[in-house]
Parts: sequence; C-alpha cells; structure tokens
Amino acid sequence: MPEFETLLCTQTDHVLTLTLNRPDKLNAFNRTMMDELIAAFDHADADDAVRAVIVTGAGRAFCAGADLSQGAKTFDYAARGDRPGVDAATQGGEVDWADDSLRDGGGRVTLRIFNCLKPVIAAINGPAVGIGATMLLPMDIRLASDTARVGFVFNRRGITPEACSSFFLPRIVGISRALEWTYSGRVFEAAEALAGGLVRQVLPADQLLPAAQAIAREIVDNAAPVSIALTRQMMWRMLGAQHPMEAHRVDSRAIFARGASPDAKEGVMAFLEKRPAQFTGCVSADMPPWFPWWDEPGYK
Repeated sequence: MPEFETLLCTQTDHVLTLTLNRPDKLNAFNRTMMDELIAAFDHADADDAVRAVIVTGAGRAFCAGADLSQGAKTFDYAARGDRPGVDAATQGGEVDWADDSLRDGGGRVTLRIFNCLKPVIAAINGPAVGIGATMLLPMDIRLASDTARVGFVFNRRGITPEACSSFFLPRIVGISRALEWTYSGRVFEAAEALAGGLVRQVLPADQLLPAAQAIAREIVDNAAPVSIALTRQMMWRMLGAQHPMEAHRVDSRAIFARGASPDAKEGVMAFLEKRPAQFTGCVSADMPPWFPWWDEPGYK
C-alpha cells in the first residue's frame, strides 16, 4: 500500500479503510488529498486482496470542505497559480472551457469513486461540509455518527455545487430536497440526513466503524468479487439510462457470462451442500471481455 500524506490506510481481512488524516485542519480537502484519494482507489481496484472499502475521517470531523487557507482566491484557479495549464487555457482573455486544467478537483475524486470496482462504505464520523459532503455521494452505503453534520454550503460561498453532485444528489434524495439543501447551503444534523435518505443509519460515535465493518464483512464473506464489481457498475450506470432496454442488454450479457463461470457453479453447489461458498474469480483477471461495455464503439 502506498504511503500518503493526507490519508491513513489500513487493510484487514480484505477490507481497506481510508481515513482522511488532516485532523488539525478538520480534514480539509486540498490538492494533495485529491491526488491521494484517486491513488488509493486505483490501489483498491488493482489489489484483489481488497474486496471492500470504508472511508472515514480522523479526529472530530469527516471533512470540513475545501482548505480555505488561501482566502479570497481559494476557488480562483488563475489567481492561485498552482494549476499548470490554467494560464494557457485563459490566454488573451478567452477561456478554453474544455481544457482539462479547468476540471473541478472534487469531481475528479467522485468520478474515480464512481468507477470503483469494489463496494464503498462511508463512515461519517463528524462534520461533512462542501466537498466533504459531495465526495460521499458516489459511495454505496453511508452511515453517520450522531455527531455528524452535513452541509452543501456552496451557494453561501458564492460558488456552485461541485464534484458531480448535480448528478448524484437529486438521484439519492430527490430533486426538491436536493435543491432545498443546495439553495440554502445550511448545515444540518445527521437526523435530517437520515430522514432525507442521504444516510442509511445514524449511530453513536463508538458504534460507527464497527457497523461499517459489519456491513463490509457481510459483503466480503458471502459474495463473489467479480459479480460485485459488475453489479456496482450496472446499478450506478443505469441511473442515467433512458429505457429499461439498456438494463436488459447489459443484464443479459452479465447473466450469460457469469452463468458459465466457476463462481456460478460454486455458488449453486455451496447452496445445495449447505456450506459457505469459496469464490475464486478475481477482478484483476476475470471480468468479462465486454467490460467496460460503455466504452464500446457505438454503444448507447
């Protein structure tokens, strides 16, 4: 496992726990954390020993949002001067809006999580604000401590929601609640996040990580890794489908491919023999040849 400056990484029994680790800054998000989160999820996908990921925070916060230490120029890429390529993208007073250097850093992280092949569980141990809230959205299961608070505060900072949250948030909580939370930018309690469907459960602080680990263990101990990887991408990507036929097409491919696999034979025999299944398929070597199907030429 790589060594990181802003993350602590521990791996136990196929579960990788990523802990945002800038507790003196309430785990505020900076460019280093962006790069390291992407690298950590790259590692998770590449390592067959990792079969589930938990994300939490060190200290009393999950993530207090963007690091605001640069003051008024925090969100002004050109003024900050720390993004190679921005000057070239804005030469002569014209902005090349398609230039890669203008991409939102939080969005790079959430897209990496979206593309992950392993289940991702959020253990929200404290305040999750700004990017601390939006990075949660592509995670599969979200648990919160009773000390957690959540805020989509962007409009209060004079900017807009980022990290692909205009895609994820309405799909998770509905358009009306998503607009209320983002319009007002207010920070709300974990109980409201639970009522709105943003989190699955609110727990006392000392029960949060054990609960996340129990969910991860149930997945790791009982389900086939390749089937999980396919299921994760099928479910998330069908949120944007225009017709159920799109789901039928990929479902049919997946059932055909997995039905002939050693994992399927093992799953059936384990059930008939009343014993735990021992799945041997691995994500690094046994994904079907048509994966990722959305990259096929002409695929719609």
